[in-house]
Amino acid sequence: MTPSSEHTFHIPVLGIGYSIDTPIKVARFGISSVISIIHTIVLEQMREFYCEKYGEEFIKIPKEDIDHRAKIVTAYLDLIKRILDKQMEEIIKEPFEEGKDIVKYFMMLPDDSALRQEYISMTKMSGQEKIDAQNMLRKKIVPGSIDVNIMTKVDNLNYDKKGETLPVEYSDATSSLRGYANSQLSSSIIFSAGMNPRLFSFLEKMEDFFPNENNELKKKIILKVSNYRSALIQGKFLAKKGLWVSEFRIESGLNCGGHAFPTDGYLLGPILEEFKLHRNDLNRELLSICNQALVKLNRSPLPENTETRISVQGGIGTHQEDKFLREYYQLDATGWGSPFLLVPEATNVDDIVLKELSVAKQDDYYLSYASPLGVPFNNFRRSTSEEQRLKRIEKNRPGSPCYIKYLAFNTEFTDIPICTSSREYQYKKINQINADPSLSEAEKKRMIDELTEKDCLCEGLASPALQKNGIKDLHNLTATTICPGPNLAYFSGIISLEDMIGHIYGRVNKLNDLYRPHVFINELKLYVDYLKKDIEKNMFSWNDKHEKYISTFKENLFKGVEYYKELIPKMANEADEIKKKMKEELDAIKTKVYNLNIHFPKPQMVSLV
Repeated sequence: MTPSSEHTFHIPVLGIGYSIDTPIKVARFGISSVISIIHTIVLEQMREFYCEKYGEEFIKIPKEDIDHRAKIVTAYLDLIKRILDKQMEEIIKEPFEEGKDIVKYFMMLPDDSALRQEYISMTKMSGQEKIDAQNMLRKKIVPGSIDVNIMTKVDNLNYDKKGETLPVEYSDATSSLRGYANSQLSSSIIFSAGMNPRLFSFLEKMEDFFPNENNELKKKIILKVSNYRSALIQGKFLAKKGLWVSEFRIESGLNCGGHAFPTDGYLLGPILEEFKLHRNDLNRELLSICNQALVKLNRSPLPENTETRISVQGGIGTHQEDKFLREYYQLDATGWGSPFLLVPEATNVDDIVLKELSVAKQDDYYLSYASPLGVPFNNFRRSTSEEQRLKRIEKNRPGSPCYIKYLAFNTEFTDIPICTSSREYQYKKINQINADPSLSEAEKKRMIDELTEKDCLCEGLASPALQKNGIKDLHNLTATTICPGPNLAYFSGIISLEDMIGHIYGRVNKLNDLYRPHVFINELKLYVDYLKKDIEKNMFSWNDKHEKYISTFKENLFKGVEYYKELIPKMANEADEIKKKMKEELDAIKTKVYNLNIHFPKPQMVSLV
C-alpha cells in the first residue's frame, strides 16, 4: 500500500482553471489537490504549455479522432505525473538547508505530525547521527495525490461533423472518466453533483477501479455528498457493481464555492452527527454488498478491515474549527478551497481579479443564478465576467457566443441542445417573453432580468489558467468568472503557501479584521437568507407543494439551532467568549426564522412579517 501524506487537509477542485495545475505547485509538499478534467480544450492548451516548459515534445491530439477528449485527459494527467515524479526526485536529493523545498516539506506538516517531530529532532543532531536521520527522512517523503473531479451533471452527448449523435461512451463526462482510467495515475476520482447512473455504470468496464491481486485499488472513487441518505444510496448503487467508495466527501450545501446545492434546511452539524452515529453501519453494509458482488465477478473480496474515509469541506476558517470537526465527528480530513484563491503559489487567479479578491468586502460575495444549470452559484460581484455581462446587456446584446457548449441542455427552441446563457437562447427567449400578452411589463422585466443573469461558465472559469500562464484564448475571450465561497470574505491580501498552511494548522492567523462567526453559524445564516429570498421569489406563484417545502425547511432550521445549543458546551477548544457569542447568535437566528411567517389569503399570496 502506498504511504500517504501526514497532512490533514486537501485542496478541493476550484472551478475549471483555478486548480487545473495545482498538483504541479503543491503535490511535492505532500498536499493533495483536485483537477477538473471536463474542459478538454483547456487541458490541451495547458499540456502544450507545460510540455514546452519542461522540455517535452508536444504532439497535438486532433479533434478528428473520435476519442480525442479521453486521449487529451490521459495525456495531460500523465504529463502531470511525470512532472511530479521529477520534482520528487529533485526534492529528495536536496540538502537540508533553509529555503529548500525539502525543508518546507517537513516544516509545513502539522505540529503534531510524527514526521515533523522527527525532522525537528534531526536538526538538533550532529555528525553521522544527523546524516543517518536525514537519509531516513528522505525515505519517508511522499507526494500529495493528483486527484480529479467530474461534475456528473456535465455529461452532454456529442456530435460528429455531419451532426450525427456519437455513441454514449463519447459523452463529455464518460470521455473524461475513460481518460482518467487510462492514465498512469494512482489516485482518486471525485464525482460531484449527485448520481449519474449512466456514468457510474461505465466504471464497471475499467479495471483500475477493482481490487488487484494485492487487494489494492489503483484508482479510488470519492463521492461528494450533501447528506447521509445520498451517501447510502450512491454507495449501494456502486457496491452492487463491486465498486468500493473509498471516501465520502461531505460538503456544506451553501457555505461552499462554485455551484451550491442547498438542502431543505438540513445543516452541516446535524449531517455530520448522522455520519458519526452510523458510520460503522454504513461501512459494514457497503462492504458486505461490495464483497458479495466481487465474489460473483470472480474477483477477490476486499479485506474485512477496509474502511471508507469521511471528510468535510465548506466554509472552514480557523484551526480551532478544523480540529473540532476532525476530532469530534471522527473525520479523516477536511477540505480548504476558497482561501487558496489568495495563494498564487497554489492556484491560478489572473492579476486583475486577484487584486479585487484581496481587497473585497463581504457584500462582494453573493449567491447568484448565473449558472445555466439552474442551480444556485456562488459569485463575485467584482469579477471581469460580471462586468462583461452587464456591458453586453447595456449594448442590447445579452448572452455569450457559446463556443464550448458543456452546459448546453435546453431544447426549447432547437433540436440540438443549446445553453441558456448563450446569445442565441437569450435572444429567442426575450422575444418570446416580450410577445406574451398575458404578462405585465413588471413581470416581463423580472423574467428577462432572471434570464440575463445567466453567464458563460465554460469560458469564464477556464480563463484564469490561460491568462496567468500567458496562453492566448482560442476565441479571444479574457473575462474571468470566479466562484469563491462566502467564507473568503474573512481573508484579505495575498497569502503565501506556507502562511496559508500555517493558518490551517494554527501557527499563524490570516483572518482579516472583519468579525467572523463560527462556521456553523455562518452556514445557518446563509440558509435563513436563502429561505427568505425563496419566499419572496415565489410570493405570487405559491402552491401546497411549496408551502410544505417551506415548513420542512423551517422545521429543520429549528432542529439545527437546538442541536448547536447542545453542541456548544462540547467545543472545548473554543474560547468562552466565542461560545457565548454563538448562543446569542443562535437565539437571534431562531427569532428571525419564527418571524418568517407565511400567510395564504385568497388569491394565494405570500407576505413576510
